[in-house]
Amino acid sequence: MTQRRPTGPAAPRAGRRRSVVGRPARPLRTALIGVVAGAALLGTSAPALAAPPPPPNPTDSELGAARSNQDAAAAEVGRIRGLVAAAEAELEKFYIQAQAAGVAYEAALEALQLAQAQADEAAAELQRAAEAVAAAERRIATFSRDTYIKGSSLSSTAALLDSEGPGELIQRAAMLDYVAENQVDVLGVLEVAQARQANAESVARAARDERAAAEDTAEAAKQTADAQLAEQQVAMEQVEAQKADYERQLEAAQIQLLQLQGARDAYAQWEAQKRAEEEALAAAARAAADRAAREAAAARGSSGGTAGSGGGGSAAPVASGYAKPTSGRVSSCYGWRWGALHGGVDIAAPIGTPIYAASSGVVRRAGAATGFGLAVYIEGDNGEVTVYGHVDSYDVRVGERVSAGEKIAEVGNRGQSTGPHLHFEVHPNGAMHSGHVDPVPWLNARGIYLGGCGG
Repeated sequence: MTQRRPTGPAAPRAGRRRSVVGRPARPLRTALIGVVAGAALLGTSAPALAAPPPPPNPTDSELGAARSNQDAAAAEVGRIRGLVAAAEAELEKFYIQAQAAGVAYEAALEALQLAQAQADEAAAELQRAAEAVAAAERRIATFSRDTYIKGSSLSSTAALLDSEGPGELIQRAAMLDYVAENQVDVLGVLEVAQARQANAESVARAARDERAAAEDTAEAAKQTADAQLAEQQVAMEQVEAQKADYERQLEAAQIQLLQLQGARDAYAQWEAQKRAEEEALAAAARAAADRAAREAAAARGSSGGTAGSGGGGSAAPVASGYAKPTSGRVSSCYGWRWGALHGGVDIAAPIGTPIYAASSGVVRRAGAATGFGLAVYIEGDNGEVTVYGHVDSYDVRVGERVSAGEKIAEVGNRGQSTGPHLHFEVHPNGAMHSGHVDPVPWLNARGIYLGGCGG
């Protein structure tokens, strides 16, 4: 059949069943419609499409950047910690050196004090030696004076014979013995005392000079060590400040990563919850469809009705008054994918495969449709809208009435399509572009089974 362009409402064609206002429906058909409508309401009463908006989902690049920032900050903190450890070791070295320099300085002071004490002792010994020399000199002077008074030629014998009495004789004899015995010793003591005086002065002077030099060296070393210690303490404080700054940066990077990871986890949890809700709704819809199918089968058995047959350009509808939209293999099911709703079921079939109206009703739209290329929208007698997308050609016009099972189009590959197939949707609430439900349970409830998608 050739494609007909929509030029306005077409006149009713002969041989088609029309609905007549006020005409009573057959009892079996009325009962079945009531059962199916109730099942559809049960299956769609939950707000399946009123899904809450997804939480923010950080991208992999954002998470990767946050991890890189954290790793960089951690590496910098590790490097600074190494600098801190080295600075601490250097500070400890300078501290020990400063302490040793202080001890050396104190030792130099102590040695200087000891040298001063030795010098003082040498000076005292020198004083004693000087006093001994002075005493010896006085004794010699006395003897010399007596010798001069008595005459220079006075011999020891003459001095004794010159005595006036035994007492003076004894006294002069003792004096002569003393002078004879000690004259040389006194002179020797004088010489030794003078030598010791010179040595003591030299030793004391050298000791003082040496200890003073040691004190100067120790003082210089102490000042150098103190300066190095102070400088290293400043360096240590600077490194500690850098360490604290990078640790704050690391903490901020860790917080950012945790926030992004938490957002990613929240999004994953939202997706899991959404899938669980959709599965629960799908299970409820399947249960309602199964129940409606059983009731419809029981109604058909009680009335003895059989499915009608058609020929030519139509497919025989089942007893419920609905028909299979096309023949083929289900290639994609209804449901959410990657944050978007695939609002129908895809039935793969070769291009040109006939497409039939799933329900009797009026064509509300036929022609170009965004995403579908070409599509047909039919509003059924029960108020539902069925959609047929990606068609290669269509045979109906807007406003034209069609019957369930009547050929309306052919399978195509137009629009956003990855292969020839029919995209079939059902909107029970009568909206043209919203209110989607899963077509598989909807068809199952009407005795039509596509297979796949749990149907």
